[in-house]
Order: sequence, then C-alpha cells, then structure tokens
Amino acid sequence: MEVEETGEKRTSWSGVPAEGHSVLCDHAGKKRKQDPAPEPVIRISEDEEGEDECEMTSDLKESEEPSNKRVKPVAKSNSLTGVLNPVKTPALKRIGQSISRSISFRTEARPLPTAPLRSRTKASSFPRRRNSQCWSDTVESHDLTAKEIKRQEVIYELTQGERQLIEDLSLVKKVYYEPMLKLDIMTESELGQIFGTLDSLIPLHQDLLTRLERLRGSEKTVGEVGPTLMHWFPCLEAYVTYCCNQVGAKALLDQKKHEKRVEHFLRLCQESSFSRKLDLWNFLDLPRSRLVKYPLLLKEIQKCTPPDHPDEDTLPDALELIQSIVAEVNKKTGEAECQFYRRGLSYLEEGQRVPEIQQSRFIYCHGELKNNKGQRLHVFLFELVLVLTRPGEDKDGGQVFNVYRQPLPNALINLEEIPDGEAAGGGTFRGAFTGGNDKVKNCFRVSSRGRAKAHSYSLQANDSFSKQQWITCLRQAIVQSRDRTAHTSQSQLSPHHDPALYHIAELSLSSDTEMADHTSR
Repeated sequence: MEVEETGEKRTSWSGVPAEGHSVLCDHAGKKRKQDPAPEPVIRISEDEEGEDECEMTSDLKESEEPSNKRVKPVAKSNSLTGVLNPVKTPALKRIGQSISRSISFRTEARPLPTAPLRSRTKASSFPRRRNSQCWSDTVESHDLTAKEIKRQEVIYELTQGERQLIEDLSLVKKVYYEPMLKLDIMTESELGQIFGTLDSLIPLHQDLLTRLERLRGSEKTVGEVGPTLMHWFPCLEAYVTYCCNQVGAKALLDQKKHEKRVEHFLRLCQESSFSRKLDLWNFLDLPRSRLVKYPLLLKEIQKCTPPDHPDEDTLPDALELIQSIVAEVNKKTGEAECQFYRRGLSYLEEGQRVPEIQQSRFIYCHGELKNNKGQRLHVFLFELVLVLTRPGEDKDGGQVFNVYRQPLPNALINLEEIPDGEAAGGGTFRGAFTGGNDKVKNCFRVSSRGRAKAHSYSLQANDSFSKQQWITCLRQAIVQSRDRTAHTSQSQLSPHHDPALYHIAELSLSSDTEMADHTSR
C-alpha cells in the first residue's frame, strides 16, 4: 500500500529548465565583474593520468580576491554541449553527460558553496522512499494480453502492499515502542493504550503475504486469487478492536507530546532516514488506511478479470465480504468515537445534559468554528444533537470540552446559510467575523424551534469548503432526526403500524418547508 509521506506541507523542488546551462557558458569566457552574486565557472583540466575531470568553483570571498580576476577563456556557445563537442575525446563526452545529469542551475545564477568531502556512511536498512517497482519489472518476458498484464500488476501491488505494511509495523515496534519502554519515556500502560493491538496485526498480514507468494507460479504470474482472499478476509475483524482504540490513543499521544522527553524522542525519530519523514501517528494509522484500500484493489482485479476466468465467480463474493467488514469496522469505530467525546464533555449547568447526547450513537462531524464574538469553539454534531463547547484541560492535563450555551436537538434546528458578502454591521455579528471589514464570509446560523426559549448561534468556518461540509452534515442530521422523531411518534400513537406511513423514514429532504409539506399530507 502506498502511503502519503506526510500530512504536513512540504516544499517540492522541481527540475530546472535546460536553458540554465546556456547561462553558465555565456559567462565562462567573460571578464568577471563586480557582482554580489558571481557566476559559477566550470574548468576542464587534464591530470597526469590523462583522465578529464570537471570541477565547479565559485568566488565566495569577494573581499579577498580582486573583482577583475581573469578566467581561462572558453569559446562562446549557446549550450554546454557546444563547448564539449569540438573535442573528440570520449572521456570529455562522458564528463559532459555527467554534468548534464548532475548539475542544474536556476535562470538567475547564484554562488554555490564548495561541498566538503565526506566519507560514505552506511546505508539505512529502512530507505527514505519506497521502490516503486511494478510486476513487469520482475519478469524478463511474457506473452500476456494488456488486460492480463494489468491484472498481474494489481495483484503484485496487493502483495507488495502487504510486505511494506509488515515492514512498517515491525519498524514501529522496534524503533518506537521498545526504546520508549526501555528508556522509560512512557509507562507500559501508556504505551499499551497508544499502540493498542498493533503487535497482533503483524502475523495476520504475514499470513496473507505467505499465501499470495505461494500463488505465484514459475513465470511469476498469479492465476486464481479469489478463494485465498475469501478465506483470509474474516481475519480482518481483528481491526474492530484496533480502530476503536485509535480515538483514545490519538488523544493520549497528543497530550504526551507536550512533555519534553517525549517530544524530543519523537522529533529525532521523524528526522531520521528510516521514518521517511512520517511521524508516529502516521505509522499507527497505516493499518486503517490499508483496510479501506482492499475493496479498491479487489474492484481493480475484478475489472481486469476475463469472463471465463475462475476468479469471475469468487471475486464478487470476496468484494461483498470485505465491504461488509469495512462497514462494520467503521460503525464500531464511530460508536467508540462518540462514546469517547461524550465522556469528555463537561457541563456548566445541569440543564445542558439533554437526553439526546446520551442517546446518540455516532458523530456526523466535529471541529473548530468561531461564534459571533470571534471566540473559537469546538462544535460536535452528534447523531441527535448539536453541542457547542470550549476546549480546556482537566487537572491531569487531559483535554475536556466545556459545554457552551444550550445544546440544540437536531430535530428542532433551523439552518440558515449566510451568503458571503452580507453586511456585517449590527445584528448578531458585531463585526467580529469581518476583522474590521464590512463583509462576512463562510458563515451560517443555527437556531432552535418549538421550545419556549429559542436559541440562535451564528458560526463561521475556516474556509468555504469547511462551511459546505458543515451545512451538508447539518442538513443530513436534521432530516434523519425528524424522520426518526416522526416514526417514533407514529409508533407510540398506533399499536399497529400503518404501512402507508413507512415512506416517512425513506424521505430525503433538503429544506424545512419541504418537510412541513410532507408531514401535513
């Protein structure tokens, strides 16, 4: 499985256009001028053994060397190859090719420091980057069709993904867990909570890797893979325990990172070559990322499988099985996440303990929003209720969420999207969203209905994408909560269910007006 190298923003260095070489040669035969950024010069000399070398120097100490220093003239040319072509020496040709491959210049020339000679260090057993090898690279010749080649490539990707996952999980155990336990950076209990059942996943994936490797024939091709996956996929039910533990594990890891010893150790590991610039949580999240990739790989294998292939009968069953397992893991993980955040709520008033909070089984979404005073809130959209909180810490340094104002049951929410550019003067905004400007952006308003005391909250998202996500989730939560309320009310009124009313739970509505129209019929 291919994994993203890091979740953080990184600077990407791209190749430089070829015309950078012409800048080098245009300056090679000219007299050096007074310039704060002297041009690099290539000198070609012949040593005693007759081998040609090329070395790059730059004038880094202008105060020590005169500005009118002369350089051995070289005939002007539009490219570096133009300088080397008149010399018919094969060694020089090789030098030119080497220079072209290894040296690149920006269009504006800058001085380059002389690189010191360093002894070659021993290569790490864990490379910084993965080798992106394909199945076709492992075979010398074959007579397969393009569709069959694609099928073999996907199966090979499945196999290599298992091998890489095993390597990464073994690395986590050897480089993170064992040293932190031995050096007493964390207690055994804390490490057990953070790493969970990760150690038990290694033999599980090793078993699949062994099975897949046995399927490869003498020509390194795999015939029937469906039955193998059908027998192995039930083992993935072990992911329920691991993924459910991840919510608490992430919170504890974030808390421990504030300790200097933990932060220092994790930073050293991330800066080392074996980590590939990934932090500890990236490694701990690899099994979950691998789990959700199995259905995608199976769909690709199925797409490349001919109609008369033996896998044609078993792959659909295998795909259905893995999809059901992934859905079950997601469901249980959602319930564990909901329970974790419910425990983390701190109520300022007893009236804030609305029953919908405890009745909720999952969370649609949660994250940071600003209120109309510019204060940062952490908002939870539970299955049945919207809860606004202010993040804080308990006496042990753990994170808690202090409930802010009165929670709003989803079935009673009115949602109002505020268009970008609406005047912010007066009303509930008080100019907090605008930073002194006259317009607002990425805002929406939620209010309660049907109760004696109405509550209205104006909220602002970080960007337009986040705003749209919140509005989509809120609409979904409102419709499903009202469907559930209507269905429950009808069940209480009539002991015998009326089949004509079953359609209420199937409605997919997008506005309050439409809901009112349906319920009034």
